[in-house]
Amino acid sequence: MNATKILAIILIVAGSLGLVYGGFTYTSRTHRATIGSIQLGIAEKNTVNVPVWAGVGAVVAGGGILFVGKKRRRR
Repeated sequence: MNATKILAIILIVAGSLGLVYGGFTYTSRTHRATIGSIQLGIAEKNTVNVPVWAGVGAVVAGGGILFVGKKRRRR
């Protein structure tokens, strides 16, 4: 497997996951304070939405890379 085929597969998988789940959530810790032996911190949950056009574009781009890679090898 060469690098272009791996890239194409990653694009297809990432685009499919973006279409199925629509986004992802992660937690970031902010506002840390230390008062004596007490430590305070705030954990914020952030959500990143993946647009439908980005998921479709990634799947189409990955499929295009696979198709062009096969077409070039036939020559």
